[in-house]
Amino acid sequence: MNPTAHHDKKIADMHFASVYPHYVAKVEKKGRTIDELHRVIAWLTGFSEKDLKRLVESQATFAEFFGEATLNPHADLITGSICGYRIEEITVPLTRQVRYLDKLVDELAKGRKMEKILREP
Repeated sequence: MNPTAHHDKKIADMHFASVYPHYVAKVEKKGRTIDELHRVIAWLTGFSEKDLKRLVESQATFAEFFGEATLNPHADLITGSICGYRIEEITVPLTRQVRYLDKLVDELAKGRKMEKILREP
């Protein structure tokens, strides 16, 4: 699948606060914790829990969310498919970053070990 410009804009304009509760529900349903979710998000973005709370409350879009993030230098080690897209083939940086986050949340929910999720060499 190739994302379209419309798809990329839709992702950029989506509010992190509208997706965050789905991330929480997904991981909790599979027996993982909010603390683990926050650890994964912090690894990818550098955000503290205070930062996440502020971004949720301010209704930050994903464009704003990742605009403030300090992306982990190992984020490019996140590969594979998510939502029908091969992450390494996504050319729009913001869309790729959002899919990185989706992939990490998915791996957490599937029970993958934290050290594997965080991809520290």
